[in-house]
Amino acid sequence: MPCRRSGFFEEWARTGYTGLSLERVAQTAGVGKAALYRRWPDKVSMASDLLSQVGLTMTDVEERGSLEADLQAVLLAIRRVLRHPKVRRILTDLHAEIERTPALETAIRPFQRARRERIDGLIDRAIKRRELSPLVDREMAADLIAAPLYWRLAVVGGRSDRDYIKRLARVIGAALRAGEL
Repeated sequence: MPCRRSGFFEEWARTGYTGLSLERVAQTAGVGKAALYRRWPDKVSMASDLLSQVGLTMTDVEERGSLEADLQAVLLAIRRVLRHPKVRRILTDLHAEIERTPALETAIRPFQRARRERIDGLIDRAIKRRELSPLVDREMAADLIAAPLYWRLAVVGGRSDRDYIKRLARVIGAALRAGEL
């Protein structure tokens, strides 16, 4: 499986989703294309399955004791993923392609929802510690947690050292608390 996964993502980063073919993925991975087609009938199925396998753990972090510490841990995990040039190419391509390919959008949205639901654990912990109100807007929280770092790293090509991550966690925490009004 790792070989197939690596071949798939290697090919996607090189060609973009529209240029991606399972035949080339099989060749890159050193397996027969029949083996891929037995498991995935098309590239949408393969993309959905492999993205869900590698992406869900990205925002799954253990409790750190405070909202800002939890946010910092999530941001560091996201940064670790977004620092990889292939990942950045694939993610920006994916976000463009889901608008053009309804089947890909349908396949990816459940994975995106599941990843956002993992942020709920962070929010639940902050509510239990009385750092956030139970009325906090969870959708907005999920947007605020991932979007600024994604924008900085994947869109504008900026940098994010540990100090930046720490400041960003404080700003997001303050924004989440302010959004409770």
